[in-house]
Amino acid sequence: MSSNVKRHRWIVIAATVVVLAVVNWTIWQKEHHLAEGEIVYLELAPVDPRSLMQGDYMALNFALANRIRMQRAMDRHEEAGGNAMQTAANDSVVVRLDDASIAHFQRLDDGTPLGDDERRLRYRLRNGDVRFATDAFFFQEGHAERFEPARYGQFRVNEHGELLLVALYDESLNRLGEMER
Repeated sequence: MSSNVKRHRWIVIAATVVVLAVVNWTIWQKEHHLAEGEIVYLELAPVDPRSLMQGDYMALNFALANRIRMQRAMDRHEEAGGNAMQTAANDSVVVRLDDASIAHFQRLDDGTPLGDDERRLRYRLRNGDVRFATDAFFFQEGHAERFEPARYGQFRVNEHGELLLVALYDESLNRLGEMER
Protein backbone atom coordinates (compact mmCIF):
# COMPACT_ATOMS: atom_id res chain seq x y z
CA MET A 1 0.00 0.00 0.00
CA SER A 2 1.40 3.39 -0.93
CA SER A 3 1.99 6.09 1.65
CA ASN A 4 -0.61 8.31 -0.07
CA VAL A 5 -3.32 5.69 0.40
CA LYS A 6 -2.37 5.24 4.07
CA ARG A 7 -2.38 9.00 4.61
CA HIS A 8 -5.81 9.36 2.93
CA ARG A 9 -7.15 6.51 5.02
CA TRP A 10 -6.00 8.26 8.24
CA ILE A 11 -7.51 11.54 7.05
CA VAL A 12 -10.86 9.81 6.44
CA ILE A 13 -10.72 8.10 9.85
CA ALA A 14 -9.82 11.36 11.61
CA ALA A 15 -12.58 13.29 9.81
CA THR A 16 -15.10 10.58 10.71
CA VAL A 17 -14.09 10.73 14.39
CA VAL A 18 -14.42 14.55 14.40
CA VAL A 19 -17.86 14.43 12.73
CA LEU A 20 -19.10 11.77 15.17
CA ALA A 21 -17.77 13.76 18.14
CA VAL A 22 -19.54 16.94 16.97
CA VAL A 23 -22.82 15.10 16.33
CA ASN A 24 -22.72 13.38 19.72
CA TRP A 25 -21.86 16.64 21.50
CA THR A 26 -24.85 18.33 19.82
CA ILE A 27 -27.15 15.47 20.82
CA TRP A 28 -25.88 15.64 24.42
CA GLN A 29 -26.50 19.43 24.51
CA LYS A 30 -30.10 19.00 23.30
CA GLU A 31 -30.77 16.16 25.76
CA HIS A 32 -29.35 18.27 28.61
CA HIS A 33 -31.48 21.23 27.46
CA LEU A 34 -34.62 19.06 27.50
CA ALA A 35 -33.80 17.57 30.89
CA GLU A 36 -32.59 20.68 32.71
CA GLY A 37 -34.30 23.61 30.94
CA GLU A 38 -36.97 25.62 32.73
CA ILE A 39 -40.54 24.91 31.61
CA VAL A 40 -42.24 27.82 29.83
CA TYR A 41 -45.61 27.79 28.06
CA LEU A 42 -46.27 29.96 25.02
CA GLU A 43 -49.86 30.60 24.00
CA LEU A 44 -50.73 29.50 20.49
CA ALA A 45 -52.24 32.02 18.10
CA PRO A 46 -54.60 31.14 15.26
CA VAL A 47 -53.07 30.13 11.95
CA ASP A 48 -54.52 29.88 8.48
CA PRO A 49 -57.01 26.97 8.78
CA ARG A 50 -55.81 25.57 5.47
CA SER A 51 -52.34 25.05 6.92
CA LEU A 52 -53.32 24.08 10.47
CA MET A 53 -53.23 20.34 9.87
CA GLN A 54 -51.13 19.21 6.93
CA GLY A 55 -50.64 15.48 6.91
CA ASP A 56 -48.66 14.56 9.97
CA TYR A 57 -47.87 18.01 11.37
CA MET A 58 -49.58 21.09 12.75
CA ALA A 59 -48.52 24.58 11.70
CA LEU A 60 -47.78 26.70 14.79
CA ASN A 61 -48.03 30.41 15.45
CA PHE A 62 -47.58 31.96 18.87
CA ALA A 63 -49.36 34.95 20.39
CA LEU A 64 -45.98 36.15 21.68
CA ALA A 65 -44.63 36.25 18.11
CA ASN A 66 -47.56 38.44 17.07
CA ARG A 67 -46.87 40.78 20.00
CA ILE A 68 -43.16 41.00 19.05
CA ARG A 69 -44.08 41.87 15.44
CA MET A 70 -46.45 44.60 16.67
CA GLN A 71 -43.83 46.07 19.02
CA ARG A 72 -41.13 46.01 16.33
CA ALA A 73 -43.53 47.77 13.91
CA MET A 74 -44.32 50.44 16.52
CA ASP A 75 -40.60 50.93 17.22
CA ARG A 76 -39.84 51.27 13.48
CA HIS A 77 -42.66 53.78 13.12
CA GLU A 78 -41.19 55.90 15.93
CA GLU A 79 -37.70 55.89 14.39
CA ALA A 80 -36.87 58.88 12.23
CA GLY A 81 -36.98 57.90 8.59
CA GLY A 82 -38.86 54.64 9.21
CA ASN A 83 -36.35 51.92 8.33
CA ALA A 84 -37.50 49.11 6.07
CA MET A 85 -38.50 45.83 7.67
CA GLN A 86 -35.53 43.75 8.69
CA THR A 87 -35.53 40.43 6.86
CA ALA A 88 -33.23 38.43 9.16
CA ALA A 89 -32.12 38.86 12.77
CA ASN A 90 -31.70 37.00 16.04
CA ASP A 91 -32.89 38.82 19.13
CA SER A 92 -34.52 38.39 22.53
CA VAL A 93 -37.82 39.28 24.15
CA VAL A 94 -38.42 39.70 27.87
CA VAL A 95 -41.44 37.84 29.22
CA ARG A 96 -43.05 37.59 32.65
CA LEU A 97 -43.96 34.12 33.86
CA ASP A 98 -47.22 33.75 35.76
CA ASP A 99 -47.84 31.09 38.41
CA ALA A 100 -48.53 28.48 35.72
CA SER A 101 -45.25 29.35 33.87
CA ILE A 102 -47.18 30.93 30.98
CA ALA A 103 -45.05 33.62 29.30
CA HIS A 104 -46.51 37.13 28.90
CA PHE A 105 -44.87 39.84 26.80
CA GLN A 106 -43.10 42.54 28.80
CA ARG A 107 -40.76 44.24 26.32
CA LEU A 108 -38.24 43.66 23.59
CA ASP A 109 -34.88 43.00 25.21
CA ASP A 110 -33.09 46.28 25.86
CA GLY A 111 -30.42 44.86 28.17
CA THR A 112 -32.02 46.00 31.43
CA PRO A 113 -31.79 43.56 34.34
CA LEU A 114 -34.56 41.01 34.66
CA GLY A 115 -37.05 40.83 37.52
CA ASP A 116 -37.46 37.58 39.45
CA ASP A 117 -40.46 36.54 37.35
CA GLU A 118 -38.95 37.63 34.01
CA ARG A 119 -37.03 35.59 31.44
CA ARG A 120 -35.24 36.34 28.20
CA LEU A 121 -36.36 34.22 25.26
CA ARG A 122 -34.45 34.09 21.98
CA TYR A 123 -36.28 34.41 18.68
CA ARG A 124 -35.37 34.54 15.02
CA LEU A 125 -36.75 37.06 12.58
CA ARG A 126 -36.95 35.71 9.04
CA ASN A 127 -38.68 37.68 6.27
CA GLY A 128 -40.81 39.50 8.83
CA ASP A 129 -41.87 36.29 10.61
CA VAL A 130 -40.95 35.79 14.26
CA ARG A 131 -39.89 32.22 14.96
CA PHE A 132 -39.15 30.46 18.19
CA ALA A 133 -37.71 26.94 18.20
CA THR A 134 -40.09 25.77 15.45
CA ASP A 135 -43.18 26.69 13.47
CA ALA A 136 -44.53 23.13 13.24
CA PHE A 137 -45.37 20.24 15.53
CA PHE A 138 -45.02 16.75 14.06
CA PHE A 139 -47.14 13.81 15.18
CA GLN A 140 -47.93 10.27 14.08
CA GLU A 141 -50.07 10.06 10.98
CA GLY A 142 -53.76 9.66 11.79
CA HIS A 143 -53.51 11.32 15.22
CA ALA A 144 -54.40 14.90 14.24
CA GLU A 145 -57.62 14.93 16.28
CA ARG A 146 -55.60 14.48 19.48
CA PHE A 147 -53.92 17.84 18.91
CA GLU A 148 -56.88 19.93 17.74
CA PRO A 149 -57.55 21.36 21.26
CA ALA A 150 -53.95 22.70 21.48
CA ARG A 151 -53.73 26.15 23.11
CA TYR A 152 -50.16 26.17 24.46
CA GLY A 153 -46.75 24.93 23.45
CA GLN A 154 -44.56 23.73 26.30
CA PHE A 155 -40.92 24.65 25.86
CA ARG A 156 -37.75 24.09 27.80
CA VAL A 157 -35.64 27.23 27.96
CA ASN A 158 -31.93 27.15 28.79
CA GLU A 159 -29.75 29.79 30.43
CA HIS A 160 -29.19 31.47 27.04
CA GLY A 161 -32.93 31.88 26.39
CA GLU A 162 -32.97 29.23 23.66
CA LEU A 163 -36.20 27.27 23.42
CA LEU A 164 -36.98 23.64 22.57
CA LEU A 165 -40.58 22.58 21.97
CA VAL A 166 -41.54 19.62 24.15
CA ALA A 167 -45.30 19.11 23.74
CA LEU A 168 -48.65 20.75 23.09
CA TYR A 169 -51.19 21.42 25.86
CA ASP A 170 -54.87 22.32 26.00
CA GLU A 171 -56.36 25.41 27.71
CA SER A 172 -56.23 23.64 31.12
CA LEU A 173 -52.55 22.76 30.58
CA ASN A 174 -53.26 19.07 30.02
CA ARG A 175 -50.69 17.42 27.77
CA LEU A 176 -52.09 16.37 24.40
CA GLY A 177 -51.35 13.32 22.33
CA GLU A 178 -50.58 10.83 25.05
CA MET A 179 -52.02 7.38 24.58
CA GLU A 180 -55.03 6.58 26.72
CA ARG A 181 -54.55 3.63 29.05
